[in-house]
Amino acid sequence: MVTRCNNVGVRIYVDAVVNHMCGSGGGSGNGATCGSYFNAGTRDFSAVPYSAWDFNDGKCKTGSGEIENYNDIYQVRDCRLVGLLDLALEKDYVRSKVAEYMNNLIDIGVAGFRIDAAKHMWPGDMQAFLGQLKNLNTRWFSSGTRPFIYQEVIDLGGEAIKASDYFGNGRVTEFKYGAKLGTVLRRWDGEKMAYLKNWGEGWGFMASDRALVFVDNHDNQRGHGAGGASILTFWDARLYKMAVGFMLAHPYGFTRVMSSYRWTRNFQGGTDVNDWIGPPSNGDGSTKAVTINADSTCGNDWVCEHRWRQIRNMVIFRNVVDGQPFSNWWDNGSNQVAFGRGNRGFIVFNNDDGSLNVNLQTGLPAGTYCDVISGQKEGNSCTGTKVSVGSNGIANFQISNQAEDPFIAIHVNAKLSLNVNLQTGLPAGIYFDVISGQKEGDRCTGIQVQVVGDSTANFQISNQAEDPFIAIHVDATL
Repeated sequence: MVTRCNNVGVRIYVDAVVNHMCGSGGGSGNGATCGSYFNAGTRDFSAVPYSAWDFNDGKCKTGSGEIENYNDIYQVRDCRLVGLLDLALEKDYVRSKVAEYMNNLIDIGVAGFRIDAAKHMWPGDMQAFLGQLKNLNTRWFSSGTRPFIYQEVIDLGGEAIKASDYFGNGRVTEFKYGAKLGTVLRRWDGEKMAYLKNWGEGWGFMASDRALVFVDNHDNQRGHGAGGASILTFWDARLYKMAVGFMLAHPYGFTRVMSSYRWTRNFQGGTDVNDWIGPPSNGDGSTKAVTINADSTCGNDWVCEHRWRQIRNMVIFRNVVDGQPFSNWWDNGSNQVAFGRGNRGFIVFNNDDGSLNVNLQTGLPAGTYCDVISGQKEGNSCTGTKVSVGSNGIANFQISNQAEDPFIAIHVNAKLSLNVNLQTGLPAGIYFDVISGQKEGDRCTGIQVQVVGDSTANFQISNQAEDPFIAIHVDATL
């Protein structure tokens, strides 16, 4: 799988669970990895191998052996998390086995790791095994490329352990991001999108170059982890697409998009008692195939948010505007907002109770653009809404608050190419474009333009051209 993905430019990041083994009450048998033997009671994991010497049972100071107080950093990092056997990562042997496991994955071709439960490991212990990792496989990566590391640290404030404790090891999950953005888009607690003008560090988040951000993840979409009821998920599709669109358009943080599956929810007392259900399965327990629908979305109860047109196109938007500054902010003081990314992209949201009809400075070159939310550019036409940007960078945007997706996004790679007949005022003849080339003797090194008897000429300019303009004059005729 890793080879196949790498060969088409898809990188794999492993969710590495290295803080602990199975639960202390997990029993014994041959049902561990690849049928290997384990005994949770005696701490025997022969396939690694780990023994009772490799766990923190003697180091944890609580009577239960469990974490009892999250304001005690020693308990959080040395005791069992919900009964899971806590590995003694201060020991060189344990560190070497973790590094061996991760290096094997690097040899296979993975691009990096999400370190699960990083909050429950000492930063120095993590640094010790991360420092033993190889560079990435040069079959797919440049020589000397280091694995990308991001660490799961839930820090909503009010606890002794801080996300900043882990900055030295790589990026860190910013759980406040999805919780706050969900509150804003749900318009709870008096929040408005207008307040997002200083989104990021201005909201008390960690520095952008340290943050791994997301709207939801596998835990909090089920009410686990952090964020609570404000978290937006695929179950709230309209607001969810807006939230992911905002995240991918905004420059803050390193973004991650979720891809999920449906399960039958059963709320009892406000809690989904089916939150444990695994992926779509056949009658024999095997996982169902991911089927692809005609519109490129998924079937068989696979949600595949990454394939939704709006989200897929916003990933493209983010790549197009990469490195461009946050610019041209506008809001109506409530829940209609817009902003640009330099001269490469612009996005507008209407999360208000009324329609939006406004002229805005986009910062983009003049031309006709395809909205990549209602549709996309196909060939040299738009399947959705068109937006005309004038020579002054201003465009009119109209968005109904009843629209299926009440936001519009345009970028320079979704601009229509020019193909038009224009009156030049020049005598008939063949002219050479002095932008793409020049006249050399009796030939053109660039584009030729034919002006016919009524002084009109056809001009075709791709929006992807290195120099998307043409100039002709009377001294440049053949």
